[in-house]
Amino acid sequence: MKTLKLGVTLLLFGFLLINVSCKENNKKEETSTVKEQPKKFPITKSDYGTTPEGVKIEKYTLKNANGMQMEVITYGGIITSLTAPDKDGKYEDIVLGYTTPDDYFNGNPYFFGAAIGRYGNRIAKGKFTLDGTNYQLATNDGPNNLHGGVKGFDKRVWTITPVEDAEYPTLKLTYISNDMEEGFPGTLTTTILYTLTNDNALEISYDATTDKKTVVNLTQHSYFNLSGNFNTILDHELQLDADRMLPVDATLIPIGKLASVTGTPFDFTTAKEIGKDISEANDQLKKGSGYDHCWVFTDNAQDYRKVGSLYHKASGRYMEVFTDQPAIQFYSGNFLDGTKKSKNGGMYEQRSGLCLETQHYPDSPNQPQFPSTVLNPGEKYHTHTTYKFSVK
Repeated sequence: MKTLKLGVTLLLFGFLLINVSCKENNKKEETSTVKEQPKKFPITKSDYGTTPEGVKIEKYTLKNANGMQMEVITYGGIITSLTAPDKDGKYEDIVLGYTTPDDYFNGNPYFFGAAIGRYGNRIAKGKFTLDGTNYQLATNDGPNNLHGGVKGFDKRVWTITPVEDAEYPTLKLTYISNDMEEGFPGTLTTTILYTLTNDNALEISYDATTDKKTVVNLTQHSYFNLSGNFNTILDHELQLDADRMLPVDATLIPIGKLASVTGTPFDFTTAKEIGKDISEANDQLKKGSGYDHCWVFTDNAQDYRKVGSLYHKASGRYMEVFTDQPAIQFYSGNFLDGTKKSKNGGMYEQRSGLCLETQHYPDSPNQPQFPSTVLNPGEKYHTHTTYKFSVK
């Protein structure tokens, strides 16, 4: 009888060991399948200044897990600073910007770091027609409307809030543009997300809705200089997956047709230094005082894909550009004239920064052969662009 009881006890003990062992194994399996979450870094807010109209401006600072840092102000949704590592791991600011708030508030004629709208780039004579109605916009670039007008999105105060549940440091920028602001029809509600990922990428997504038929072309106007010293961008190597560009007239409005870049200074299908051909005797370079043109991507399906890159050999910094947009405006900083103080104590001379503005074609509202930029009520405008930084 004792032997039977002992046997039953041992059998029960064995089942208990097996059960505990199974539970431990299950715990290990559960643990191994849990995705390790990236370390969250706080987004800080500080006072930045006050506009001449008395509006308080705030500055938000984001930092990713690697130490990459970005500063954004509520005025114009402007990126005032963005750091990236060089080949020795040294983080330096690689976007142009001003040293005092007043420089942003009193004009910012170069649109340094700004969110651009309602319409990035130029609209001829500041006019367009939509469903038989003629609209007159502000003209702030000779006879043309540029980047939304006299007081475009770059000079408006945005509402900015950190996105608490985002995987990486993210800011949500919101601005409501009233019907007929700067001459554009419809009340346009715009939301932009700025995100710093842990693979050192700046991701930008744009969303907009309207209550009346209108035109929209949003972009970002940061000036990049990967050297970190803001001296020149002529030694940067640029590559664009674009086999065509838009020739322009004397006021930089597209003449309505696409031209092949093959055999011209505009061929960046293979990476080359920006300074290599910029001084050539070329009619289009003369009109733009350098590069200030729209390149049309070879893959024009408007799927999100890599469309180009920028490389600075001395620092090793490498920037890749991804977008779902059909084109990009490459501007080589031709109108910088040495009158604005740089962050490193010098002056921003001609071609000390460059812009790579992902967008639709300039003057599309007046050129029906171009892809449409019309937004209707009930539709949602959405685009996505990424600038990813690494070294090579």
